[in-house]
Amino acid sequence: MPDFSSTRRSFLVLSGTALLTACSAGTGQVFTEVGEDGDPVERFGFSPVEGYGPLVDNGYNLPPVPPQYLEWPNRRQLVHYEGSEPAGSIEIDPHAKFLYYILADGTAWRYPIAVGRAGLSLRGTTVVRQKKEWPGWTPTANMLRTQPDVYGPFRRGVPGGLASPLGARALYLYRGNRDSYYRIHGTNDLGSIGNSGSAGCIRLFNHDIIDLASRVDIPTTVTIRTAEDSLRLLGPLYTPRGVELPPKIISPETIYGATDLTPDAGV
Repeated sequence: MPDFSSTRRSFLVLSGTALLTACSAGTGQVFTEVGEDGDPVERFGFSPVEGYGPLVDNGYNLPPVPPQYLEWPNRRQLVHYEGSEPAGSIEIDPHAKFLYYILADGTAWRYPIAVGRAGLSLRGTTVVRQKKEWPGWTPTANMLRTQPDVYGPFRRGVPGGLASPLGARALYLYRGNRDSYYRIHGTNDLGSIGNSGSAGCIRLFNHDIIDLASRVDIPTTVTIRTAEDSLRLLGPLYTPRGVELPPKIISPETIYGATDLTPDAGV
């Protein structure tokens, strides 16, 4: 089994569309180089939004999220929590494309999300029993069996880092003590946030999943809001929200060309 080791951590950043999407099909992406410190408008072509600026995390340089992806309500906000779940838990509204981390004072941190086909099938209650920083990803046996043309080229896995479809953090959802194979994770597919797609579980901007993961304890309960409750609580302005995006496929050369892989000795 390969040992994935990236030696290009400092310069690989994403220009704004997706790479591969965990839990389902992948999307296209171009890599660019981050310049030195200086005027952000010169470096990025825009003034970064507070909370979504350039970020160094574990040696990786995350670029800022361009403002066009952060138009209200598509950004992290502290809001009045209108639901009924307890403090310290997560409630996901896949219909309005929001995730809530609930606080004890009747407020919640609300994060915009993208919901893939796998995410739409998530029901009932799960528990976060693991969280990982910059996790790697390997397609499941079911993915390889049902969509070999999409996942076959990635059967050896994608190492953790800026090219990983799980992004900067992943929260692993369990039912009891069994892995459900559902994830709440980061994404480089900025345009997917606030929408549905054929790919993925529950995805957040990398800046947001870093923030969320810092708040989440192990274990944390995760519940799914029904369509009826979403409409009752938020109204037709937000429920349903977004569009269904077509799948985009990325070539293996783009993924593996962005990451140095070191074979495991003795294999």
